[in-house]
Amino acid sequence: MIGGGDGTLDRWARRALTIPAAVLAFASAWALSPLLLAAALAVDLLRPRRLGALRGTAVLLLYLLFEVLGLAGILWLVATGAARGDPERLHRFERWWARSLLGMLLRTFGMRLEVEGLGAVAPGPILVFGNHASIADPLLSATLVEGRCGIRLRYVAKRELVWDPCIDLAGQYLPYVFVRRGASDTPGDVARVQGLLAGLGPGDGILMLPEGTRLTAGKRERLLGGSEGPERALLARRLAHLLPPRLGGMLGLFERNAEADVVFMAHVGFDGVRGLADLWSGALVGRVVRVAFWRRPWAGVPRETAGRVAWIQREWEELDAWMGRARPGVDHQG
Repeated sequence: MIGGGDGTLDRWARRALTIPAAVLAFASAWALSPLLLAAALAVDLLRPRRLGALRGTAVLLLYLLFEVLGLAGILWLVATGAARGDPERLHRFERWWARSLLGMLLRTFGMRLEVEGLGAVAPGPILVFGNHASIADPLLSATLVEGRCGIRLRYVAKRELVWDPCIDLAGQYLPYVFVRRGASDTPGDVARVQGLLAGLGPGDGILMLPEGTRLTAGKRERLLGGSEGPERALLARRLAHLLPPRLGGMLGLFERNAEADVVFMAHVGFDGVRGLADLWSGALVGRVVRVAFWRRPWAGVPRETAGRVAWIQREWEELDAWMGRARPGVDHQG
């Protein structure tokens, strides 16, 4: 399910570029891997940073391998009819892919994963709202919420992710909605997000990262300056680690929700990882990734819009406070 109105021709025209590009990147990088790894090691020897460049290069090579494995697996499920006829097989493959990629990332950088409150996740139906910290966000949710708790997630994701061919293909056969960054309050996007509630059962959940984008100093300064209105500026002043949530999708889900409880997912440890330079810097080496969940019964959520807005803001401030408590020690395993 794809938000944004992509037709079949548009999807396959895009994939005619992205799938060969992913395969070419994998083949080229692995053909050059001895040189790439040797150059990364030389950089680390000249500028000691806990082998950050070597580890980052290894992660890049392994990610490209996983991308090709993911494409091969999804295309095989599509070719055999299982992607449409037996979507649970695609869910299982998705969970394996995310769990394996996250495990590789943690082991390569010598990181440790600590989780609290996992018992709050099941049973469904649930609406899961979390902070947007890094490119690893979906790996955590798929590994913990889906893999460990058995909840099949339906994802609200930013539109740019369709340029990742694995996510693009999976999103055609699994309940994903792709929305344009910063446009999640439009009636069309809200309606598509609300469509994810159809048939939501005891084994299902919906995941949304309502910040819409990652926090940067520049974005925070623009918010504090009133670029998105006085209400968001006021909330931004009370938040140290988060952007204010975009309310359109959240309120849209609340409007049509019948019984799903609300689960908040907060995490720290992958903060600041936005690109290759961050992987090579060595900043991730030895970090502790901390994740926490807490559940709010649907019966306790106010029924009027103003009350819901105030409730969301209070919970978002609690998520921000948890991040402040969890951050000390993240950079050093104890």
